[in-house]
Amino acid sequence: QVQLVESGGGSVQTGGSLRLSCAASEYGYVNNFMGWFRQAPGQEREGVAAIYLRGDGTYYSDSVKGRFIISREGRAYTVYLQMDDLKPEDTAVYYCAAGKTIATMALREGGYDYWGQGTQVTVSS
Repeated sequence: QVQLVESGGGSVQTGGSLRLSCAASEYGYVNNFMGWFRQAPGQEREGVAAIYLRGDGTYYSDSVKGRFIISREGRAYTVYLQMDDLKPEDTAVYYCAAGKTIATMALREGGYDYWGQGTQVTVSS
């Protein structure tokens, strides 16, 4: 059973930066992707970034491409989401997830079996 714990959320002003961390108890022998998803009030959860654990692939939604960077520290089973140039529309609860999926589905939540509890990110104008 993979356990995920997010940290690093908070409140910033427009243009500010935050770095989210997701500590995994293990990657799990079947999981090959980890991803970051977010859910704003009244909206569906959306995938924003994902990383392939067996290689170098990273994937981003159009809304965050060029502003967010996902990375991992393999030995520590930790995945990061560096968020720069934050905008009010980035305000959401951010969730870390792990699963076995394919590249074309990396930002789809259906491919993920394990989820963290979420961390709040609030961007004020």
